[in-house]
Amino acid sequence: MRICVAGACGRMGRRILELAIADGIEIAGVFDAPENTGVELHVGAESGKPQRLVTASDAAQALSSGADTLIDFTQADACVGNVRAAARAGVAAVAGTTGLSAEQRAELRALAGDIAIVYAPNMSVGVNLLFKLTGEVARTLGLDYNVEIVEIHHNQKKDSPSGTAARLAECAAEALGLDHAQDIAHGREGLVGARPVRQIGMHAVRGGDVVGEHSVMFIGRGERIELTHKAQSRDNFARGALVAARFAARAAPGLYDMQDVLGLK
Repeated sequence: MRICVAGACGRMGRRILELAIADGIEIAGVFDAPENTGVELHVGAESGKPQRLVTASDAAQALSSGADTLIDFTQADACVGNVRAAARAGVAAVAGTTGLSAEQRAELRALAGDIAIVYAPNMSVGVNLLFKLTGEVARTLGLDYNVEIVEIHHNQKKDSPSGTAARLAECAAEALGLDHAQDIAHGREGLVGARPVRQIGMHAVRGGDVVGEHSVMFIGRGERIELTHKAQSRDNFARGALVAARFAARAAPGLYDMQDVLGLK
């Protein structure tokens, strides 16, 4: 398989490149923000397969060398443009960028009419199991148990709540028959009154260098059930992205998530 990596100069981009080279995956192209055009990346030393890569000027140039799949962990605006370029080139795409708006997600759905796109706010195998378990537990317990979600990330994270936390809330809301847009409470302050039964609480914590922690609490009378995932390394996400890239490279056009990739549906 040949991949093209967007955001190649960033932390996730570099980890994807290192792990891909270790797995024998060919790097067809790399690119980053315009100001990083021409940057030399020295990768592969960890696995004893050193390579020198030079960042292309844009997605179109990076994709022109015959990539099978584009992997994108950039910013929301850049991500959609990069996937658009992949669709024009007939290249499948994996989008792990978080913070996409409803309109941007709608554009991904439209582009998926032409290519296979795997879009997931978190590509960790463990987190995707957490998505599935959250829906199953919520469906079993019902509204007798209050659902509260707490996520913790490093102090440089730009979006809040995390895309993973938002997806956990969607999983719980779907299982409970709640409206994700209307029934999520983002933190609480002041005299807010008694907690509504039809509500999911969302709380974002930022500090230090925490890679990512997510907890879903189901709080009932006399007991509390907690589902928690703690990421200790970004390699979880990079490995998941490579699994998704292999899936997308052979999949029919359509919009997929990691549940599809991992066979959890």
